[in-house]
Amino acid sequence: MSKRKLLIREVFEKIKKESPKDSKSGWADDLSDDLERKIKFTISARTLSRYYDSFVAEIKEEVGVETLVLNKLSQYLGYVDFSDFSKTFAKDDEQANKTTINIRVDEDEESISEKFSKLIINISNEQHFKVPEFVKQNGLGIMEMILLVCLVTGNVVFSNKKQSIQGITSGINKVPLMECMYWDGNEYRLTDCKNKNPHINVKPIDTVDMKYFKRITRKDTLTEENALGTTWYSKYNGNVEFFTSDGIDPNNGRELRKSTPIIIFKYAGKSKRHYTN
Repeated sequence: MSKRKLLIREVFEKIKKESPKDSKSGWADDLSDDLERKIKFTISARTLSRYYDSFVAEIKEEVGVETLVLNKLSQYLGYVDFSDFSKTFAKDDEQANKTTINIRVDEDEESISEKFSKLIINISNEQHFKVPEFVKQNGLGIMEMILLVCLVTGNVVFSNKKQSIQGITSGINKVPLMECMYWDGNEYRLTDCKNKNPHINVKPIDTVDMKYFKRITRKDTLTEENALGTTWYSKYNGNVEFFTSDGIDPNNGRELRKSTPIIIFKYAGKSKRHYTN
């Protein structure tokens, strides 16, 4: 489960315990009020209801959540920001899903066995990998176990030699994991979560936004016939930008609105109808 989903679920669990209401809309209303009262953050109940449908009830596809919103929701739960929340939950998940295997062999075994004497293997990853029951019950040979663990984690530590071997299989840890994304002005791009470029806003990957959320660069091609019901817009300082999906404008943090015939006619292409200012 993504940290973003964990966060939103925790937020709704908190308001459910405090609210006398028993419906999504009621919780969303109370949560909106609670956020305003406790941390001075304004967000509409409609947006919170959309988050509930996507991340709690899971009856709709996941929607984009701006970094500012993630940080504020984290603060509502008592964390510094979303990064602090993610690290804390990562530690909890890590402890809950770690399995330590000690493999010992007799000291008089041949050299290969001596090298793996007192081998300690820690298995931990975000996919909540656990040692299969058939391994626990029947056991595997030393080399078979090492290959199995390395294929999944690429992390083996020799406690008696104080040596560390990572990426035994094809240098698995040498290639950065592209698990984050950033907005390049027109669409989201994959990047390493450790990217330190100060000119971009790195955030956890959202596969829906990666595929469907884009800024429409040719506004002159839009008409009421091809854009009504399929595009959303953001208006800021007199400038209007159109997007291919609902969400938040990454450039200014404003919530998008559905394109209307008048907006399409005035700021994009022309429709078959005629509108006056």
